Amino acid sequence: MPDYVLEHHLEGEGDRLGLMSRLLDPLHRRHIEALGIESGARTLEVGCGNGSVAAWLAERVAPDGRAVAVDLDLSLVRARAPTLELRQADIVAGPVDPGGFDLVTARAVLHHVADLDAALVNLFASARPGGALLLIEPDFLPVSVAEPPVVRAFWDGWLAWAREQGIDYHVGRALPQRLAALGVERIGAVAETYLWNGGSPWADYWTQTIVELRGALVASPHLDDERIEAFLVHCTDPAWWTQVIAFTVVHGRALGN
Repeated sequence: MPDYVLEHHLEGEGDRLGLMSRLLDPLHRRHIEALGIESGARTLEVGCGNGSVAAWLAERVAPDGRAVAVDLDLSLVRARAPTLELRQADIVAGPVDPGGFDLVTARAVLHHVADLDAALVNLFASARPGGALLLIEPDFLPVSVAEPPVVRAFWDGWLAWAREQGIDYHVGRALPQRLAALGVERIGAVAETYLWNGGSPWADYWTQTIVELRGALVASPHLDDERIEAFLVHCTDPAWWTQVIAFTVVHGRALGN
């Protein structure tokens, strides 16, 4: 797995992850609920971040179920629950308790991994026969038509920089076909996007992210202070509306593992 560009030791990373949880946990929980995960289930979240979804799962499967949460770095996990188990692990290196989970889920993880095939194989192998897989990954297609042009120029530079870091911001669209090739069945997929304006929580999220990474961004040949500042100014303008990510939600059943 390549080095995570937003490492947990960076100043402000805890706040950024908290804001991400506020923005994306409702979507994640809604799709878990639709899969019928209830009390007594055994669940696995890969790339648990601050543990917000893992803690919610632990409450949902209590008292007889078990929620396992893994991450490369558990330092920002504050959640604790009797039915929650935290483990430090790399999903590229191998499955977690092979065949042991009623639900295996990961959000905003796979676009960072260097070996997508290995990660998917190990996610699939971690599910019990008939268990559910739920993956949520970004697709930056909306930025290809971002307005005004200065904002689109920022995103062009961002995506070029990301590719050099080994980040695939279009991985979401590839997941249904990849899962089908593994033998996952009953696959369903949907892309959900958010329209947001300057001064909104999404604007705050992107401002925090760019401030954390600004040094690395301007050190690359793809972005400079002028383009970054133009984007950040738009993020403060309530009259400016945009959309950035189509969050691709893919689910299926591990009937053939």
